[in-house]
Amino acid sequence: MWKFKNPIRHAIAETSWPTADEAERSLLFQPVRIGPLELESRTWVPAMVPWRATDDGFVTQDNLDWYRRFAAGRPGALVVEATGVRDIPSGPLLRIGHDRFLPGLKQLVQTVKEASGGHSKLFIQIIDFLSVKRRPEREKYFERFLELSERHRHALAEVTNDNRWLSASETEVRNYLNAATDEIIEYVLSRRELESLRFGYRESVTDVDLPHVRDLPKVLPEIFAAAALRARAAGFDGVELHYAHAYTMAGFLSALNDRSDGYGGPRQNRVRLPLEVYRAVRKQVGDDYVVGVRYLADEVIAGGNRIDDAEYFGIEFARAGFDFLSLSKGGKFEDAQQPKVGQAVYPYTGQSGYECMPTVLSDEAGPFGRSVPLVAAIKQAVNRAGFKTPVVATGGISTFEQAESILQNRQADIVGFARQALADPDWFVKVKLGRGAEVRRCTYTNYCEALDQAHRPVTCKLWDRADLDEPGIATVDEGRRRLLAPEWKA
Repeated sequence: MWKFKNPIRHAIAETSWPTADEAERSLLFQPVRIGPLELESRTWVPAMVPWRATDDGFVTQDNLDWYRRFAAGRPGALVVEATGVRDIPSGPLLRIGHDRFLPGLKQLVQTVKEASGGHSKLFIQIIDFLSVKRRPEREKYFERFLELSERHRHALAEVTNDNRWLSASETEVRNYLNAATDEIIEYVLSRRELESLRFGYRESVTDVDLPHVRDLPKVLPEIFAAAALRARAAGFDGVELHYAHAYTMAGFLSALNDRSDGYGGPRQNRVRLPLEVYRAVRKQVGDDYVVGVRYLADEVIAGGNRIDDAEYFGIEFARAGFDFLSLSKGGKFEDAQQPKVGQAVYPYTGQSGYECMPTVLSDEAGPFGRSVPLVAAIKQAVNRAGFKTPVVATGGISTFEQAESILQNRQADIVGFARQALADPDWFVKVKLGRGAEVRRCTYTNYCEALDQAHRPVTCKLWDRADLDEPGIATVDEGRRRLLAPEWKA
């Protein structure tokens, strides 16, 4: 994981908790309108991937238990993990790309409604992603994956000052490259080929030489629309379109998108497909259904989007009719650290990944509410443009004081708690009852993120080794970790 050169270790902030009366009068526990719905409070659990689905995308009992546990805390809204809109293999992640997934998703909705007593609204985040392969062994790359061409032969002849490579056998060329120095490899291979060798092959929205990538603007609107319609059929209160981080729709929004087909280059072209997807979704689900978006306030990569881009996109999203804007930051492939051989590149290991999920090892600014100034700027831009679309702030928010201050200062309309909700799913009900001192507070060391990177079931170090002898609990790693936070007795 990326770290600052001379990191400062920050303690989690000391805080005081409200009484039940103070909580009841606070903005945080006041209702807020999102399109056709009203949330009971301005509290929000953003989407987190728990790695609990089956390998072919079906809801499991562990998924049901995971969301039941969050729902018991009664947040205003709970967003289900990034769920694939295309029916393609994606490991133990939920999918919504076919009707066969509906029974499990319906059961998930019912589970949350029962556990929250109907107090929490349930949205599902829907996502598309392109192909990402594991980093290959060097020998395997040169033997099987490199598409050898005349360009490689000429480059090799030039760098070695030996024209025999122009007519050498393919096997001889491949064997030589496999044993060549880094200097020769960097001269002979293209930038994308070097990336495939060192990081694993990864598709980009700019790979328009690939027909299926070139045709994404033709096919994605209806694919997203069909997925959103399934979400409505399953009983979800709304959908959140995933336009953030390292995935397909964020790729179209990115300043690095230089497609020349009208879907890249200037901002108005880069936002074109995201708006077409939204319009297709809205046409399918109707005006009486919540459709929101999760996107980036800053890509945090060289040549990427910055706050002025995010403000522009926010205004365009509000103008189009999105019911909420949920902001994140970073989490890109472009600056990710090199994975080990046999592992896939993980988009949260570079500086952009740090900014997405900052830890207590930080700079002077610290990790808490680090993205809030960006969120505030986007909200102000949207409001100045004449729109009242609710804006959700997330990122290192854990105390009542911090959340209430964000709302009172009009930096956001809703406050999201991800890692803090994982540490203590009962945060919301504890604080509302005036029992905030009993909150299990996140220490922001990213133990959970390390599990996510390894594609292992995500838990929290503050509770996953507690009461392992409790009868009937679900565990993982041969019983060494419990999968759910212990129940709180109010």
